[in-house]
Parts: sequence; structure tokens; C-alpha cells
Amino acid sequence: MKKILKKILGIFKPLIRLLFSFFFNKKYLTGRFFDPGFEGYLWALRAIWTRNILRLAAPMPWPMALTCYVSNTNNIFFHPDNVDNFQSPGCYFQNFKGRIYLGHGTYIAPNVGLITANHKFDNLDEHEEGRDIVIGEKCWIGMNSVILPGVILGEGTIVAAGAVVSKSFPEGHVVIGGIPAKVLKVIKLKSD
Repeated sequence: MKKILKKILGIFKPLIRLLFSFFFNKKYLTGRFFDPGFEGYLWALRAIWTRNILRLAAPMPWPMALTCYVSNTNNIFFHPDNVDNFQSPGCYFQNFKGRIYLGHGTYIAPNVGLITANHKFDNLDEHEEGRDIVIGEKCWIGMNSVILPGVILGEGTIVAAGAVVSKSFPEGHVVIGGIPAKVLKVIKLKSD
């Protein structure tokens, strides 16, 4: 079945990409899930059906799962190779008052929350000023984790499932976990 789909896509890829460009920004119809593969096209079809035709959620400029939420698409920055992070169910990118930067090669598991602005303690109807979240390259954010405003994670950081990350770990190459998150292990890099 996959071989047949690849063959069909190979023949009709330019036409399909043109059709999808009516629904999505063209720059997100490239990368590892679209150019050599076909998985991105399946995500795009699903997103068009659920978000654009059935209107079960707001249409987005890139293919996104129905239960994934981004509050401001203009305040999130990622490489098209990482459109897979928006296929994880239950992910919540709250960035209406701050920006989120996702490093190339980063993986985000289901039910992860990235939050750039908390409620004010003295008036829960208002939010604090937003603070950017920066996730370095080749990080892995485990299931049910929460990244809070202003956090910077360096390259190669692994966040354990269920962690609440309230402070930065810019040095990278560490495993962090717990509530609040702390360094559990330093990742030793293989030397050449």
C-alpha cells in the first residue's frame, strides 16, 4: 500500500502541493515529511478535513492535529522538518503574549504544555507580561510536561515525562525531571 501511495504521490506531488497551498503556507509543505516522504500529505488531508471543512477547530497555516492548540501562529517559530510536533494529541502552545522557538530536530510528546504568560496572582482575570520560551536543537520534551514562561533549554535537553520546568537549563545535554524540574543526569557526548 505504501509503495502505491508513494508512486501516486510521485506523479501528482506538484499538483497536490499546489492544491494544499490553498490551505497552508507553502513553506510548511516541505521538509522531511513532504519531500522524500508522504506522511505530511496524510496529516495535511486530515487537517483540511477536520479544520477547514468540518470546522471542528480553527484552520492553521500548517497541518495540525485536531486536539493540538496554538494560541498565536505568528508567535511560534520552527523548522518545517518539525511539523510532526503539531501532530501530537493534546499539545498546548499558549503564546499570545510571548514567543515560542522550537529548535530543529526537537521532539514534543503528547499532552505537553508550553506557556508564555501566567495569570496575575492578585487578579486572575489578567495575565502577566509574556516571556519567550526557547527550546534548543535536538531536544525531547516528554509526555505531560509543562514548560513555563521564560524557560530556555539548551541543545540536547531531555525533559522527563510529567516534569514542570520553571527555570532555564541553557547548558543543554542534560536530562531534567520532577516538580520543579532539576538535573537528573548529564548526557556525556561521544567524542570523535
